Amino acid sequence: MAPVTRVAGAVRRDARSCGRAARAAWRGPGRERDLLVQSLKAAGAALLAWLVARVWLADPMALMAPWVALVLVQATVYSSLVQAARQFTAICIGALVASGAQAVTGDTTGALALSVPVLVLLSNWPRFGDQGIYAATTAVFTIASGTVSAVAVGHRLGQAALGAVIGVAVNALVLPPIHLRDVRENLAALAREAGDVLHAVAADLREGEWDAQTTARRLDASTRLHNRVDALRSARSWSRESLRLTSGALRALHRVPTKAVPPEDEDERFGRVTGHVTALTRTLAVAADEKRTPAAPDAEVLRCYAELLELIGDSCRAEADRLLDGGARTDPLLDERTDAVMRDLHARLQDGLREHAGQGAARTAVLGTLLLQAENLWAELDDGARGR
Repeated sequence: MAPVTRVAGAVRRDARSCGRAARAAWRGPGRERDLLVQSLKAAGAALLAWLVARVWLADPMALMAPWVALVLVQATVYSSLVQAARQFTAICIGALVASGAQAVTGDTTGALALSVPVLVLLSNWPRFGDQGIYAATTAVFTIASGTVSAVAVGHRLGQAALGAVIGVAVNALVLPPIHLRDVRENLAALAREAGDVLHAVAADLREGEWDAQTTARRLDASTRLHNRVDALRSARSWSRESLRLTSGALRALHRVPTKAVPPEDEDERFGRVTGHVTALTRTLAVAADEKRTPAAPDAEVLRCYAELLELIGDSCRAEADRLLDGGARTDPLLDERTDAVMRDLHARLQDGLREHAGQGAARTAVLGTLLLQAENLWAELDDGARGR
């Protein structure tokens, strides 16, 4: 029964995930709706290619056109063009090699044995990208259909070209994919998650629940921020590619989203914030390890430090809201009020640092490192500090 229970649980989780995606696509713009649009565009391109090839042109080998059109509705217009060139080249090679193998062997099995291994090996050529396998599949279809004459090969190549044109045209002209929202969402998520980690650390320090197990969890959470940084870099790359070959025309037609993508400086800034958060949690993890020399500062000083981290976490969350809104912070006085409290807390921590200096180098080093990381974070997040 255990395997059945696991399978049933997996099915329920997948069903809930599909339900959440469907609701998100219904509610408004987002990744889920983008995926739905691209899927419908691919299906529409395949149907259009079939109608043109089979109904209008009455070609008996019309299967190739919808097949090619379907797979060429890619994530960006630029990638559609690149994939079209690669796929059409692979299809041409596959059809020609299959015809040659059939002519040499005069036998279907022999032609498959002669051509397919060579074409599968050729599909690994980096210049084909992930389209190289179409050379081998085209050869299989060509030989299995029993029509390998020059006319039949010409029909297949013509249908492949027709499908490529329709697929690229549909992707470029019907709601062309522009991946600017992904950058903004990933950047805002990175800022919010950094704030969440700082708030969690502050809560632990305030409640005195800072031990090796707790520090390990917070260190893991801060390390996961780097996965978000990688996702942000990927989204930034997609946003650049989605505007290649299309940005001028789309802007002329007012098809580019009105909210401009955040500048790349923001990626670098929050990459540095992620590094400071990781360094901070690593310092506390080392201080909580009984086998290591550094010792944690006094509880009262840590509570003061927790207040400081909580304010920095609030600033991270405010940055996330600003990035999503595409403008200024909703509370323009947040920095001024926070800065005054931060300066007071900073002064109290400096006093604590001087007191710890008389208690031993280990605690002084830990508190000094923590204070330095907090200062680094605040320097990245404080608009006034960045402008000075």
